[in-house]
Amino acid sequence: MNEAADQPRQLTHLDAAGRALMVDVTSKDVTSRQARASGRVLLSPAAVAALRDGTVPKGDALAVARIAGIQGAKRTPDLVPLCHPIGLHAVIVEAEVHDDGVRIVATTRTADRTGVEMEALTAVAVGALALVDMIKAIDPAAVISDIRVEEKSGGRTGTWTRP
Repeated sequence: MNEAADQPRQLTHLDAAGRALMVDVTSKDVTSRQARASGRVLLSPAAVAALRDGTVPKGDALAVARIAGIQGAKRTPDLVPLCHPIGLHAVIVEAEVHDDGVRIVATTRTADRTGVEMEALTAVAVGALALVDMIKAIDPAAVISDIRVEEKSGGRTGTWTRP
């Protein structure tokens, strides 16, 4: 029998009274960390055609989505209450047009005491929101979908990749 499995798991974001708190990472080692997240913006054929033809009325929607994603990653601790402010050393946001819409992928990197998964997720979410804003005149029914962490590396828990 696994003794650890019999013990209730202590939640690190709660104090003894069950109140939310920001985890103290002071004693953690600074390590190189990376995360990659992705998501999709499902679009009508007309919106996809406008993106491919460069005829979106507001301008270069994919460039705006990429820049918005970078800005979103940098503002993550302002948006996610218990997220630590960290030094982001790289944020790469890609937006690729597919037949059913746009796939957004964000990669974030740091050398810090905590991971960058939330920054990668925020980059994808904000990039997707900016894309919807740019394309809504053509496709008011655009759908943001499937935002998720694809992989992360570094820190105590090492590497994880979506199965």
